[in-house]
Amino acid sequence: MQELGTSGAAARARAIYDYGQTAIFASSADPRLHLLLYVPPTAAEGRKVDLLVAVHGTGRTSAIDFRDGFSEFGLYNDCAVLCPIFPMNVLGDGARSGYKYMQEGDIRYDQAVLSMVAEMAAKYGQDWSKFAIFGFSGGGHFAHRFAILHPEKLWAASVGAPGSVTLLDPSRDWWVGIRDIEARFGKRFNAEALSNLPVHMVVGDADLETWEITHKPGSAYYMEGANDAGATRPERLEALAASFRAAGVDVTLDKVAGVSHDRMKVLGHVKAFLAKVLSERRAV
Repeated sequence: MQELGTSGAAARARAIYDYGQTAIFASSADPRLHLLLYVPPTAAEGRKVDLLVAVHGTGRTSAIDFRDGFSEFGLYNDCAVLCPIFPMNVLGDGARSGYKYMQEGDIRYDQAVLSMVAEMAAKYGQDWSKFAIFGFSGGGHFAHRFAILHPEKLWAASVGAPGSVTLLDPSRDWWVGIRDIEARFGKRFNAEALSNLPVHMVVGDADLETWEITHKPGSAYYMEGANDAGATRPERLEALAASFRAAGVDVTLDKVAGVSHDRMKVLGHVKAFLAKVLSERRAV
């Protein structure tokens, strides 16, 4: 049997590890953080594709679920999928939820995602100056807060069943409201850009457990107003949708009958929304 030459071996390695369902990579900007992707094989031939960033929940394993769950969508819609992995205990303190609120110690998770997108756009020769974002549960926390901070970077946002929500309330500080985001994050709230962003929100109507989402005095993210948006995930997502709509945002809200806190049972609704936005975007 003839052995592969150096160039042949390199091409085979790229096909295995860099395209289709990829290996897990460390972020060059911050190697404590990782990512994996689905990249349509046609991108290796120079085809331009769009990008979806899909953000995991607290357990982190949904990064792989989302990469694989969106792979067929990506193949048939010319869309790569980038799934960040923000490890638990990243600062050695056992913390689970820092990424959900955008900042943890010296890590700005929104900037980490922007760095990952820029790095992978250069790697694959793509223009990902705008991308879509989706997250479920802890990822739903991240997705809507990223949209609040960086609406100009997105062509769509889909927010799945976040445990807590940031309302567009200028009378309350982050994370309950947005009064101090310029001082905290160095960015003004861009209401116009957010109002031009297609936003999808999805939650199961049976997603009613509250043990993990009720903020109690003394807990890490407790602040005044932490529970004011509602007791359950559906109530809190409805409050978020109302807040966004009051700011002029076109929000599609799907409450999925009979579904509890199950990320895989809402993906069909997310894909339908993203496919519609992609079709409209490409028709322009």
